[in-house]
Amino acid sequence: MSEPTHKKLRVVKLLEILQQDTDSEHPIATHSLLQRLAELGYTADRRTVARDIEILNAQGYEVMQVKDGKQNAYYIEDRSFSLPELKIIIDAIQAASFITDKKSDDLIKKIAALGGSHQAEILTGSLVHFNTRKHTNEHIYYNVEILEQAVRDKLKATFRYFDLDENLNKVYRRDGAVYKTEPIALVFNNDNYYLMTYDPSADNNVRNYRIDRMDSVEILNEKICKEAKAKIRTVSRYTEQVFRMYGGRTEKVTLQFDKKLMGAVYDKFGEKTKIRKKGEEYSTSVEVQISPTFWSWLMTFKGNMIISEPQELANEYKAWLSE
Repeated sequence: MSEPTHKKLRVVKLLEILQQDTDSEHPIATHSLLQRLAELGYTADRRTVARDIEILNAQGYEVMQVKDGKQNAYYIEDRSFSLPELKIIIDAIQAASFITDKKSDDLIKKIAALGGSHQAEILTGSLVHFNTRKHTNEHIYYNVEILEQAVRDKLKATFRYFDLDENLNKVYRRDGAVYKTEPIALVFNNDNYYLMTYDPSADNNVRNYRIDRMDSVEILNEKICKEAKAKIRTVSRYTEQVFRMYGGRTEKVTLQFDKKLMGAVYDKFGEKTKIRKKGEEYSTSVEVQISPTFWSWLMTFKGNMIISEPQELANEYKAWLSE
């Protein structure tokens, strides 16, 4: 290996060691650094290490120097993710039911490694497996990859769709017939991943499918229709509707509620929801999809939240309660 090539590779390996195995609480001394480089087949001395670190600092890597007894020690100051940020990402992975246990463990290890070996040990050492509702479809990554490409390239996709019986055996819908769809978006909702498709026979011309309930996913060399392309422009508005995965017509409703339910409103409709106060009463106007899910959510507040407008919808809710 030529000297210039050896030097360039040594700088790369030096950076890898510093990024993976050091932080402000765990600097690596020059002697240990030289030993690590030697184990990897790279010759160096104290002066070459100092020069290599100058090169890294000149490139913006922020290698910090401290004293470890009589010798220098080094660590990387800046990282892409802090420990709390990595913890939030890992908890989100655990909460996602559509990611299987095996794939969750693999992904968590990769995410934890972004913080270096010492933070990875902290993150994985204190890990609590709190989600006992993980699904079992190990093809989920493949399904997401294929469907994401279909959405990106505006191509139709096919798949078989199934439920699970009491023994976790697949029970295919439509007797195993292939579903031919026009994908417009992938949506994460209520711990699951969904494919949003254009379907003129469905409410709002949109039908959703759980990605972990698919197999035999394929892309067709056939473009989605112009109506489906137009629907893509309204995806953001559609996905903001809190009851989007349950079907039903879309209605703008005015809800009137007690002050103590303000948190429930923000939780369901987002903190950008505009709430009006009149006397001791509070109200908000939101778009929802009218379905038994919406009625059931409303019923949990035992009369402390009512539909004030439109009156026709309030009457429809009362009729549902009396059934």
